[in-house]
Amino acid sequence: MATIGRRTFLKLLAAGAAATVWQGNPAVPAIAAPAPYRLKDTKVSPSVCIFCGVGCGLLVYARDGKVVNVEGDPDNPNNEGGLCAKGASAYEVYISPRRLKKVLYRAPGSDKWEEKEWSWAIPEIARRIKKTRDESFKTREGSVTVNRAEALGQLGGASHDTDECYLLSKFARALGIVSLEHQARI
Repeated sequence: MATIGRRTFLKLLAAGAAATVWQGNPAVPAIAAPAPYRLKDTKVSPSVCIFCGVGCGLLVYARDGKVVNVEGDPDNPNNEGGLCAKGASAYEVYISPRRLKKVLYRAPGSDKWEEKEWSWAIPEIARRIKKTRDESFKTREGSVTVNRAEALGQLGGASHDTDECYLLSKFARALGIVSLEHQARI
């Protein structure tokens, strides 16, 4: 068996590299055209991820009123531009054909969903909240005044900022709701 010395090995290695460079690599095209910048002519809007209580920042890019990209906000102190798997899928949620865009209502006892207009849904929700509050409002417990609605509760979400959470909690307390929770603590 013939042995190759260190110098001979280096000479053969250099010759092989030179031959590769001289012949070129047929797998790589000689002239590559750059792809157009996909975020050109877009409007960027900062937003907050809706999936958990961390409050990671998102940058939402839109062109002609349609979202074209969502990425992490590098200026947000919570995520510094990084996103978890759920946050990274925010764009897919927007473009999903299964995304609900209308109010769906299923009447009591029915097995079918029907589409309703927002002009029907919002007053209906308000009516049901008032009905539940009126039926469950407790003014006294023994000799103590309590003024609370025990059949209602409120759950805050990660997309609410501090001011919105404050206003929602004031609204809930005005209704007499004592069961207040926030998604960040669950």
